[in-house]
Amino acid sequence: MTLPSNGTPGHTIDDVSKEIIEQLQEDGRRSYAAIGKAVGLSEAAVRQRVQKLIDGRIMQIVAVTDPLELGFTRQAMIGVVTDSDINDTAERIAELPEVDYCVVTAGPADILAEVICADDADILRVTSKIRAIKGVKSTDTYMYLSLKKQEYNWGTR
Repeated sequence: MTLPSNGTPGHTIDDVSKEIIEQLQEDGRRSYAAIGKAVGLSEAAVRQRVQKLIDGRIMQIVAVTDPLELGFTRQAMIGVVTDSDINDTAERIAELPEVDYCVVTAGPADILAEVICADDADILRVTSKIRAIKGVKSTDTYMYLSLKKQEYNWGTR
């Protein structure tokens, strides 16, 4: 099940699809044949279900990289306070290529946006771009100093 931007439940998926998701969370390169064997479906049926899950934006299969190894020395979470339509402002922020994660929140910040940048000058440039967006009242930048945990295998509950 996904939660769309309005916070209400989206797609309902069956237990077999959840098992497929969990198989891919363990190893995103696992073959459709191996997944099929684990969940009791044919390779073709798994392929079809995976495509439906991707097309329905319930999941995505990506390579998770270490930004430092790719030359991105700065990561930060930017808290944004708005003075107009929060969703419209969040959509504008999410369109920026440097933003890899953007959510509307409840708390001191209306929006949280994660950015990955090459260096301090790049962080300053991106922060300035965010501050220039209509509806942005203020920002707080939280620089990442060290990564302690980053996992994506939280299951389907």
